[in-house]
Amino acid sequence: MSAPKHGFWMSSPSFAAAEMARLAGYEFITLDIEHGSFDLQDLERFIPFLKSIGFEVLAKVLGPERGPIQQALDFGADTVVIPHVMSRAHAEEVCAFAKFPPLGDRSFAGGRTSNYAGFDDAWVKQQDTKTRCYPMIEDHGAVEEIEAILALPTVDGVFVGPSDLSLRRERGAYSRKPGDFDDLGKIAAAARAVGKDWALPAWSPEEKEFAAQNGASHAVLIMEHGALFQGLNAAKQTMNEIIGK
Repeated sequence: MSAPKHGFWMSSPSFAAAEMARLAGYEFITLDIEHGSFDLQDLERFIPFLKSIGFEVLAKVLGPERGPIQQALDFGADTVVIPHVMSRAHAEEVCAFAKFPPLGDRSFAGGRTSNYAGFDDAWVKQQDTKTRCYPMIEDHGAVEEIEAILALPTVDGVFVGPSDLSLRRERGAYSRKPGDFDDLGKIAAAARAVGKDWALPAWSPEEKEFAAQNGASHAVLIMEHGALFQGLNAAKQTMNEIIGK
């Protein structure tokens, strides 16, 4: 079982933070477009920059709609992560926007991905193969229908949303309860059974270990805001200890 790729979760288009993550050895970036401070001009510039310094780019789009999905792919994202997918039927509808006909229903744009030119059948096949679509598993119905979602030809893998999943499964705020790991185990087993990717925000040591032991393709190790806050706290604590001696 191969080790998961290591990722950094970004909520703003900080070029310096991205460069530091690359220097630290991170392999992919998850852009939280849904909850972050990105606008379209940011994404149009930031996604190519991330790819130019060697990152794989996972774009968690604004919502399960055609426009945000297609825009992220047109800007050059390697993977679209689609939040708030509620069921197999919903996944079939929205994941189609990530793939061209006849596989899906993505619309062609003659921009960056086609070298600002036209296209042919080989390009369509390359796009449908190279770009990835990961519906988020963060709803009760999505967990219950995980096998059917993973069976869809427009789905290349899944991305788990543990916090929303815990709330929607009526476990309250996410706190890594046994039920949380039961759901993670079910998702991981379903993905392994069909040889598809599954990705996890793995903030805690327990989640990092779970991702490594259960075949996650991608483990997001830390958030942009969390990394900054931890660094600030560590420096302050060091100074407090010095003063207290």
